[in-house]
Amino acid sequence: MSLGILGAAIACGLAAVGAGIGNGLVVGRTVEGIARQPEARGMLQTMMFVGIALVEALPIIAVVIGFMVLNR
Repeated sequence: MSLGILGAAIACGLAAVGAGIGNGLVVGRTVEGIARQPEARGMLQTMMFVGIALVEALPIIAVVIGFMVLNR
């Protein structure tokens, strides 16, 4: 059982790190795009929120898989 807990913890931790890096890239590129073309701000922000939602799906899936491993 302890290896299952360790595997779930590693999966959740790596997913959180990946999501943090992904969110940083998405937001950084959006700010860069707004700085280059301020008139496209609304469209870029909408696309940013969609991108962040897709990036945040990864840690949620990792937590679900972690719970599945624990309850095996």
